[in-house]
Amino acid sequence: MRLARILTSLAATALIGALGASPLAASPSGKIKVKQREAEVVLAQVDALDNQLGKTVEAWDGAQYDLGKVRKQLAANKASLVVAQRAQRHAEQLVQARLVTIYESDQPTTIDVVLGSASLGDLIDRLQAARSVATSDRQLAQQATRVRDQLAAAHHALQKTEQRRAASVHQLANQKVQIGAMLAQRRRLLASVQTEIATMRAQEAKRQADLAAEARRRLAAEQAALRRQAAERERAAEAAAAAAKAAPPPATTTAPTTTTVATTTTPVVTTVTEPLPVTTDPTTTTPDGATDPTVTTTAAPPSGPLPAGHPEAATIALRYLGVPYVWGGESPKGFDCSGLVAYVYAQLGITLPHYAAAQYQLGVAVPSDQLQPGDLVFFDGLDHVGIYIGGGQFVHAPHTGDVVKITTLAAYGGSYVGARRI
Repeated sequence: MRLARILTSLAATALIGALGASPLAASPSGKIKVKQREAEVVLAQVDALDNQLGKTVEAWDGAQYDLGKVRKQLAANKASLVVAQRAQRHAEQLVQARLVTIYESDQPTTIDVVLGSASLGDLIDRLQAARSVATSDRQLAQQATRVRDQLAAAHHALQKTEQRRAASVHQLANQKVQIGAMLAQRRRLLASVQTEIATMRAQEAKRQADLAAEARRRLAAEQAALRRQAAERERAAEAAAAAAKAAPPPATTTAPTTTTVATTTTPVVTTVTEPLPVTTDPTTTTPDGATDPTVTTTAAPPSGPLPAGHPEAATIALRYLGVPYVWGGESPKGFDCSGLVAYVYAQLGITLPHYAAAQYQLGVAVPSDQLQPGDLVFFDGLDHVGIYIGGGQFVHAPHTGDVVKITTLAAYGGSYVGARRI
């Protein structure tokens, strides 16, 4: 039964291998998870086979021990049987010799005994003596024969027991070989799967490093472009101010100043601490399917141009690639999704709640075609959040067993909810 359960588990391994080819495992992270599940199943099989092999070997040792004892008993019984057979033959020889002696000697017959007796007492003594001799010879022969028969029966029984013990040893030896072969095969498979996991992790780590390097180059180029644009606006403002001083109408001198203030002032703290007006979608449901009017999933479009946001948040988020996911984590020792977002924005002097749904109620809604680095992107009914880094990618802490990483928006498909600019 135990071996049957292990064989059933082997079939489960094949099923996991089949799942590895499904679309659910298309992403590198998904493939690693499938391989990890396969490794867990194979490791459990190895443990079960190892345990079963230990029990089988112990049973085989016990059967060998019992067989050894039976063979010792059989050898001792065989020696006793030889002695008994000799004693029986000796008794028979004595009886035969007695008969021959009686036949060949001149010993009186029963009539001679009767006629030759001097008295009745003498007659009785002579008859009893003859009868006693005959009975003694007969008993000796019968006892020898009985001992021989008993030992022969015991020897036959021990031979049967030896055959059963030998068959048991043979069966357990075959089972030991079978389990040993299965165990060796499973260990080889486990080593292969673990090697694959290590290779896939190394490949994913390299892929993440390449994505991070590309994202840093892109963000650096975008920030350099923003600085150039700001410098050009400043030079244009200075040129406009100089031209205004040279021109006779004094009213034109205030326009450039107004433009400069509009382009350089961003009310960051007010944007974060005071949620902008949003509309509530009454059909929003919580994960258990109940309607929750407190969770906002449809934000009112901004009435004016979008604020500048905080693209530097994307650069900061890239520092924490590879940090393990920790449920409720909000430090470089470990993050969950909203904890990572809150920690990154805290370094910009902006306090965000450690709760994705609450973070979604802050800032302004951003259309998907106007996303810029630093925007918060939300998924899975507001159960997940990340920081957009441009190029259709975002940084996030995915789930238990994973690390902070870069993922494409496309990988989350229809679970995308929306984005907010803080």
